[in-house]
Amino acid sequence: MSEYKIAEESAVASFRRWLAGFNARDVDKQTNEMHFPHHRLAGSNLDSWASAEEWGEGNKNMDLRLKQEGWHHTSIVSLDVVQSNENKVHLKIRMSRRREDNTEYNGFDTLWIFTEIEGKWGAKLRSSYLSGSAQLHEAQKVQ
Repeated sequence: MSEYKIAEESAVASFRRWLAGFNARDVDKQTNEMHFPHHRLAGSNLDSWASAEEWGEGNKNMDLRLKQEGWHHTSIVSLDVVQSNENKVHLKIRMSRRREDNTEYNGFDTLWIFTEIEGKWGAKLRSSYLSGSAQLHEAQKVQ
């Protein structure tokens, strides 16, 4: 198996673990699949979190916001590797926020960049087109 294929499979597996953590509302499972500092471009705003602890603090109100919008889980509509080498993989993903009856109420595209640092694959940077839904922004961090 080529180094690129191993990298691609590692990045996809890491993303799937991150999403399982998101759906379980388990911040530790999410941060285990991230590298810090972690960056997210939402619209034209670049948010950055220096550490897993900082990310976790910002997620304290996320459960309530998700519940208010009727969220039950997020699923993958499509996931494609668009670029890769042996230590970096770009994933183009179509996500779907869904209600308990599995109806979609918000679908969006996102690009995730995974890197291997010291033998660990994790998300380093992402760019999302999510709008009108609960999401974490740097400005919403708990002080």
